[in-house]
Order: sequence, then C-alpha cells, then structure tokens
Amino acid sequence: MYENQNLTANNSRREKIIIKTSILGIITNVFLAIFKAIIGYITNSIAVILDAINNISDALSSVVTIAGAKLASKAPDKKHPMGYGRIEYLSSMIVAAIVLYAGITSLVESMKKIIHPQEAEYSIISIVIIAVAVVVKFILGKYVKRQGEKVDSGALIASGADSIFDSILSLSVFISAIIYMIWSISLEAYVGVLLSGFIIKAGIEMMMETINHIIGQRQDKEISNKIKDLINEEKQVIGAYDLILFNYGPDKYYATVHLELPDTMSVAEVDQLTRRLQLKVYKKWKLF
Repeated sequence: MYENQNLTANNSRREKIIIKTSILGIITNVFLAIFKAIIGYITNSIAVILDAINNISDALSSVVTIAGAKLASKAPDKKHPMGYGRIEYLSSMIVAAIVLYAGITSLVESMKKIIHPQEAEYSIISIVIIAVAVVVKFILGKYVKRQGEKVDSGALIASGADSIFDSILSLSVFISAIIYMIWSISLEAYVGVLLSGFIIKAGIEMMMETINHIIGQRQDKEISNKIKDLINEEKQVIGAYDLILFNYGPDKYYATVHLELPDTMSVAEVDQLTRRLQLKVYKKWKLF
C-alpha cells in the first residue's frame, strides 16, 4: 500500500511539472509568434514570418504534451492493467510530426521567395525585438529541456531541444537582417531554406527516437548491471540472470529476472525474499 501511494505521489508531481512547464512554453511561444508575425509583415521578411510559424508549432507541441501527460497519468484499469504511460510516446510522435510539418511548410515558402524575391525593410526596433526573441527562446529551451530530463519526459526534452535549436536559427535570421541593413544583401530566403532543413532534420530525429521507444529497444546495460548487483547483495541470492525490463511509459517499467537460490529455502522464505527485493529495487530506482 505504501508503494502504491508513493508511486501515485511521484506520478502526480511529474504530471504537475510537465503541465506547468508546457503552459509556460505555450504562453512564451504565443507572444513570440505574435511579435515576429507583426515584424515579418511590416518588414516583408519571409524568414521572420517562418520563425513566427515555428513558434506557433512549438506552442501546439506544448498543448499536445499536456494532453499526453494527462492521459498517460490515468490509473490502470481492467482494460489496460499496465496503465496508460505509453500514451506519452504517442504525444511525442505528434510533436515530432508538427515539427516536421512546420519544416516542410517553411521550405516550400522559402523556395517561393527565392524564385520570386521581395525586398525586406528592417528597422532598429525590429532588429532589437528579434534579438530579444533569440535570448528568450534560448533560456526557455534550456529550462524546458532541464525539466524534461528531471521527470524523464521525452516530449518535454524534445520541445526543449527544439527551442534551443530554434534560438540558433533565429540568430541566423538576426544576422541576415544585420547584413541586409549594412550591405543591402538579402539572404533571408536562403536562411529560410537552411532553417527549414534543420527543422525537418530535427523532426525526423525526434520521430525515429520515439519509434524506437514504441517498438522496444535494448535497455541500458549499465542500469541492468546495477540492478543485478543490487539483487546479488542479498545473502540468499547465488546469482541473478536474464534480467528483462518491459517499458510501459517513460517512468514505468516491469521486470523479470531469474534467481539462483539455495535448494534448502522454503516457499515462504522465497516469497519473503522476492517481496523484499521488489521493494529494494523500487526504492533505489523508482522504475516500477
């Protein structure tokens, strides 16, 4: 009973962190998108407009992350006895698809601007706002990624990494604007193509990583060895073999392991040992 209460409390804290972080991401990205869209429209800059679209896709990603966290936190039931944790992998897949779509859309629009170029008209105010947006996006990305690593949320980690990368791409937009103001050389459509390529690459990588989780991949060897070492600390355990971890969400695993025990142990003693080992491994790793 204590174990179930502890697990419920951990899941609740995890869900709150994911939702709070995602809401912050939504608010920040919506404001950045509004400012960038206005600047892009005034300056006739395709690169800035595409950057605004990218912020909207990031806000949508945060909405999907919240929905995934809420659904994944549902308690196990008769139909799904292992819980709903794997829903987070589906939400991560949707986030990756949104990023990929944004990248493809940006690429198409950038190519149109290369074929039919239009001059941009930057001002000092627009340059300052773009610079501020770069800094804000970088800080947001670092924070979101750190929170994602803290609670082992693939969707948050992906969103944070995407935000950090977006800040670098926004920096390229800022640099191209400076170059245009000083030397009247328009690079923004080409920067848009470059930006699109990196966004598409990031979307594909995020999708492939999520697919690996859904299909199932080999568990980290270091974790497996440490769990076996923990089990082997018990005096009655002669050996622990064939450890298998079954993943049912970012923070939930079930495991099986073959134990070699003295043939003099009674069934009751074996039962007490296995229960003690379950609690010991859970308290150490919080995996189950």
